[in-house]
Amino acid sequence: MALAGRGWGKTRTGAEDVAWFGCKTAGARIAIIAPTFQDARDTCVEGESGLLAVLPKVCIDTWNRSMGELVLWNGTRYKLFSATEPERLRGPQHHRAWGDEVAAWPDPSAWDQMLFGLRLGTHPQVIATTTPKPTPLIKRIVRTSGAMVTRGSTFDNSDNLPAGTLAHLRDKYEGTRMGRQELFAELLEDVQGALWTTGALEECRLRGAPDMQRVVVAVDPSGTKGTTGVGKNKKAGDDIGIVVAGKGTDGRFYVLEDASCNLSPEGWAQRVKEAYDRWAADRVIAESNFGGAMVEAVLRTADKHIPVKMVTASRGKIVRAEPIAALYEQGKVSHCGILDALEDQMCAMTGAGYAGEGSPDRADAMVWALTELSTGEASIWDNL
Repeated sequence: MALAGRGWGKTRTGAEDVAWFGCKTAGARIAIIAPTFQDARDTCVEGESGLLAVLPKVCIDTWNRSMGELVLWNGTRYKLFSATEPERLRGPQHHRAWGDEVAAWPDPSAWDQMLFGLRLGTHPQVIATTTPKPTPLIKRIVRTSGAMVTRGSTFDNSDNLPAGTLAHLRDKYEGTRMGRQELFAELLEDVQGALWTTGALEECRLRGAPDMQRVVVAVDPSGTKGTTGVGKNKKAGDDIGIVVAGKGTDGRFYVLEDASCNLSPEGWAQRVKEAYDRWAADRVIAESNFGGAMVEAVLRTADKHIPVKMVTASRGKIVRAEPIAALYEQGKVSHCGILDALEDQMCAMTGAGYAGEGSPDRADAMVWALTELSTGEASIWDNL
């Protein structure tokens, strides 16, 4: 496993590994698995550091990008798979596999299905390349007996990365939890006292959602004014939290989408309308603390007929979040798909306050959405 920061060279490492193995092992069968089929094709094979960039052209017989099959002159065959469809890994056998960005795999069971088929040759192996995230799957792989783990930071590859980019990343993220994970490749444990943990969120994850009896789009407006300043002083304000959640016909709750953004008022209002239409929602819930009349007016510019319910927060975010965290503990909430940015904020919310950077805009929007769905009566919650 190459557990390393962004830009360290993980893709190049994985591509080199399976390229050399395929060239020296005639007739080999090699699986390449990424979060989506497009990721496997566009990054692992056709990317700047992908397989086609590594292999000498004379070694390539055919590349069928629509089917995701690459064949070498010696009969070695590479086949692309998506971690969103683990069942497709049932049946095929492989000498070797490359799992890219494993921490972002939508369905961790793809790892097990891949291992079941890794049974050709005398010493089948898998190379996993990923930015670390403390998911149960990553922790399990790291603890596997005999596993070789290589660690590295973004800055280990500074000779091959733009100096200006590195300086910006250091300035913005060094010393932050996100920087420790994404740049310095630390496998961070959960924040002590967090209302949610990564393990618990993984257990409540689904690939899809059942039929809904209600769907709402919740908006947490930013208390800042978006991007300000120019040149070196240019700074982005907090995001606008936009989260879609629903109550299923089974009576359970589902977080369906995180559509949060950092756009102008017109931009985020349009984003809300698109989410409202996409999910056939019945209401938009918007926090009114930062210019309630303005927030409602902005939403009306996107669609004057959109039903908007304004809610007021008179107490802290943690107090509002605790009853929702209890719903998770009771097993009444599921997440549909991967919602990384939202889940990172949730796992940084503790009883003592928010331990992350900036504002937990996404998590706050999620709390408003599930509050509306779980109570049905605004009067109970409007004063929290």
